[in-house]
Amino acid sequence: MSDIKLNLPKLKGKVIAIDGPAGSGKSTTAKILAARLGYIYLDTGAMYRALTHFALANNVAISNEEKLTVLAWKLSIEFETHEDVNRVFINGVDVTKEIRDPEVTKYVSQVSAYKGVREAMVAKQTELGKNGSIVAEGRDTTTVVFTDADIKVYLDASVNERARRRLLELTKMGVSTNLEEQEADIVRRDGFDSNRTHSPLSRARDAIVVDTTNMTIEDQVDRIISLVKSLIK
Repeated sequence: MSDIKLNLPKLKGKVIAIDGPAGSGKSTTAKILAARLGYIYLDTGAMYRALTHFALANNVAISNEEKLTVLAWKLSIEFETHEDVNRVFINGVDVTKEIRDPEVTKYVSQVSAYKGVREAMVAKQTELGKNGSIVAEGRDTTTVVFTDADIKVYLDASVNERARRRLLELTKMGVSTNLEEQEADIVRRDGFDSNRTHSPLSRARDAIVVDTTNMTIEDQVDRIISLVKSLIK
């Protein structure tokens, strides 16, 4: 994969939205893609993780939708890229590592299922993307947040492969776990995300499905770059 940024004037102001289940490669692919295009990278899932982390750290009950909704509207969640790492800040405090904690992962699907929370986050995400030139990824970026995105992609992969990727990620972070635990967690999250009442994970009718099971991250980025070139005339 080339590290050279694409210089495509017709891409200016476009919105590329990427959806898919946990571990399908959305975050890494979207980050690299944004860098190649000179776009803003919007990790919508990190916003829900940030809220979940803040709630846990401040003893806000995960079952209290009303309080979580108020927090979702009040919290300042910002992104900055430093040395290829997409850092996440809550009210100016760097929580990049903390939002990947297993305890956050355990509860983030529940928090993100609340209607009030999703309304607040979607409003923030829409505002961040109003000027275009953005690569947004998450669970409902193609179906709810950016329904008019210029390019919609749905990344998928087998449960085993997604669990393997998550295991590698957590191991690098020093988190003790195993493949069996991660497979169980992937299945649990898939069920929760796909069956929630508000903005369930689903494939947009006009999204292009890319199975990443046997792809490297470089392959995934190159595949989407080829789609970009073919669809943006």
